[in-house]
Amino acid sequence: MPRYKLTIEYDGTAYNGFQAQDGQPTVQGALEAAIHAFSGERIRIAAAGRTDTGVHATAQVIHADLDRDWPVDTVLNAMNAHLVRQDVCVLAAEYAPHPDWHARFSATGRGYLYRILNRRPQPVLERDRVWHVKKTLDAEAMHHAAQVLVGHHDFTTFRDVGCQSKSPVKSLDVARVTRFGEEVHLVFQARSFLHRQVRSMAGTLVEVGLGRWTAHDVKAALEAKDRARCGPVAPSAGLYLSGVRYD
Repeated sequence: MPRYKLTIEYDGTAYNGFQAQDGQPTVQGALEAAIHAFSGERIRIAAAGRTDTGVHATAQVIHADLDRDWPVDTVLNAMNAHLVRQDVCVLAAEYAPHPDWHARFSATGRGYLYRILNRRPQPVLERDRVWHVKKTLDAEAMHHAAQVLVGHHDFTTFRDVGCQSKSPVKSLDVARVTRFGEEVHLVFQARSFLHRQVRSMAGTLVEVGLGRWTAHDVKAALEAKDRARCGPVAPSAGLYLSGVRYD
């Protein structure tokens, strides 16, 4: 039984998140339906990350076990043919490196990009793909404050109350804020993240960019280990799973 590694891109606007749910449109449901349509097999796929409703991906990774040994190009082309009416596509298909390789458990790092459109006019073409912030953001101050979050910490403050992770302790490897014209990009990299951790950090850093918080305030909120000390949670529209690292 061959295991396939598939790199996926999707616009999450129309989906109730990645994970399959009965009676709800999901990215996982669309992918599994496409696999069944071309192979006749009903299988359950595994993914590197379970993105929330409205969250996008430029490089999500999944694996699928199929009974028949299909050529990887056939898997890619056949799935995309059946995804043509969905906001999902397969960017690349290959055999898994070894039989025990797992899209989620073999991952050694994940990267997220958060996009903010920072101008007065509202977005039109990118309406569901960015967070629109009208007031000018100080990206340098945001980047400075973001460095407080880098390292091994208890991220309870930035953890959703419904998070099912066993521990709030995580190591954040990269937190970078950069302005590109009218957009401000926040990049976060870690082995793994807590539920809504990225959106919670992004919303808090925007408070810094607006001059309402300082880097000291972010540090105090982190050290408080109290969800009530978190800034506003950024909306899902601006968030992208941008890469998964495997050793």
